[in-house]
Amino acid sequence: MHQVIYCSRGGNTRKVAEAIAGELGTRATDVKAATIDPAAGVIFLGSGVYGGKPGEDWTKFVEARDFTGRKVAAFTTSYSNSSAGVDAMAAVLKKKGATVLGSHHCKGQFMRLMARGHPNKSDLDAAKQFAREMVKNG
Repeated sequence: MHQVIYCSRGGNTRKVAEAIAGELGTRATDVKAATIDPAAGVIFLGSGVYGGKPGEDWTKFVEARDFTGRKVAAFTTSYSNSSAGVDAMAAVLKKKGATVLGSHHCKGQFMRLMARGHPNKSDLDAAKQFAREMVKNG
């Protein structure tokens, strides 16, 4: 069993989380209501990127937990093509003891002006492929 937890303000990261969860046969849980399942194989942790950083709720969730020995896959959405946000998430997770199996960034629409139409079908298919790869590597 795997777990998908996300932080999403505008709904982009939720869509990606739901695509990943659907691929894995599980459900996506908002970080505000999530707990870490001790039986989870790979934990997928996602957030939108706001000012180059993951969401505040994501940060609080991760900072309050010990990920020692846990396999984690990080994913983000933002209107840019930059992987800086997901790289920052991976660094925080490693400091918390996680084994970060990989990371995935997806474009997400911002204010209906930037990255319009994202995440689209191609983006969601890439997220599903990421999920399969992380489970295979985990």
